[in-house]
Amino acid sequence: MEIIQIDLDGVLVITPKINEDQRGFFMESYNKDKYQNFGIDYDFIQDNHSLSITQGVLRGLHYQLHPKSQAKLVRVTAGSIYDVVVDIRQDSSTFGEWFGITLSSVNKKQLLVPNGFAHGFCTLEPNTEVLYKVDEYYSPEHDRGILWNDPDIGIQWPVTSPLLSDKDQKHPLLKDAEINF
Repeated sequence: MEIIQIDLDGVLVITPKINEDQRGFFMESYNKDKYQNFGIDYDFIQDNHSLSITQGVLRGLHYQLHPKSQAKLVRVTAGSIYDVVVDIRQDSSTFGEWFGITLSSVNKKQLLVPNGFAHGFCTLEPNTEVLYKVDEYYSPEHDRGILWNDPDIGIQWPVTSPLLSDKDQKHPLLKDAEINF
């Protein structure tokens, strides 16, 4: 397993060990003991699975307020996404900065999104399936978001007119968002 720490504290890119032969491949997508040996010590309690049937679906930028904030371990099992995190920890030296990476069923990379980050992704091809583990249950009263194209953040999304949910179209800018990290 290869783990890369990026410039946003706590955000990790994880590439699991892949065993391939003429039959296909095998990989451990998650092993709590091995992850803990690398200092990744979350108690993941729920798996979420999304299917986006068209290219250009954008989901995000989502987060939950403390004390129901969620860390996420994100991976793609079919298709590909451009996955983005935004640091929303008010006392962080990287507050408002973002990181993006392509996750796909081919590269099998995973993104660890710690608490205190907004998260979103855009599908790069049809019929993309995203699976992610979370360490806290969904809480509608703590559910919040930031507008996907906030100019102060300046995310360089691969689309200019994404397919968005009604909810995601109405998120506030970061400067107006309720955050408590």
